Amino acid sequence: MTPPENGTIIGDDGLARPLWASVDPLMREYYDHEWGMPVRDEQGLYERISLEGFQAGLSWATILRKRVAFRTAFLNFHPESVAAFTEADIERLMQDPGIVRNRLKIRAAITNAKATIALRSEGGLVDFVWSFQPESTPEPHTFADVATQSPESVALSKALRKKGFAFVGPTTMYALMEAIGIIDTHLVDSHRRGSSGVWL
Repeated sequence: MTPPENGTIIGDDGLARPLWASVDPLMREYYDHEWGMPVRDEQGLYERISLEGFQAGLSWATILRKRVAFRTAFLNFHPESVAAFTEADIERLMQDPGIVRNRLKIRAAITNAKATIALRSEGGLVDFVWSFQPESTPEPHTFADVATQSPESVALSKALRKKGFAFVGPTTMYALMEAIGIIDTHLVDSHRRGSSGVWL
C-alpha cells in the first residue's frame, strides 16, 4: 500500500490529490485550477518566473498567500513597469510587509523584467521558455518519483542566465516547468493528470 505522504489522498469531494494540495484550501484551489496549466503570455510567464524566484528557500504556500500583495507591489508584473523601477522603488519594496523582503530577489525581478523585454527581439520569453519542452513527460506514481530538476531545466537555467536572467536555477526552473504545463508531474492517479492538454 502506498504511504499517504507519497501518493494521492482522496478528498471529501472524492477527488485524488497529492498531500501538498490536500490540506490548505488555498493550495487546493491552486492545484485544482492553476498548477500545471499552460501559461503562454509574456506577462503571465514573467510573473511566474518572478514568483518562483521569490519562492526559493520558502514554501509555495507562503508565496501564494502573498501573491495579491506581490501583484500590487510589482504593478501586476508588467515588464516595462518593473524594468523602470529605481533604487527608491527597491527601498519601498523592502518596507512592504506583504511581500518577501529580500533585496537580491527584488533586484532579480527588476533584472528579469529588463531581460524579458530584451528577449522580444529574439521571438520573446514565451517561445524561448517553451522551446525547452522535453519529448516526453514524467509519469510519477508517488511524490518520491517526482524529480527536482531535469536535463531540460538545467539547460533552460543556463540559457536564461546567458540572456541576463537571475534567480533561475535548475530546481527553480523545474518548478516553473511543472507549474506552467511544460511537463506534467501530476501523480498518475491524480484527478488533474493530463488536464493541461499539452500531454495527451
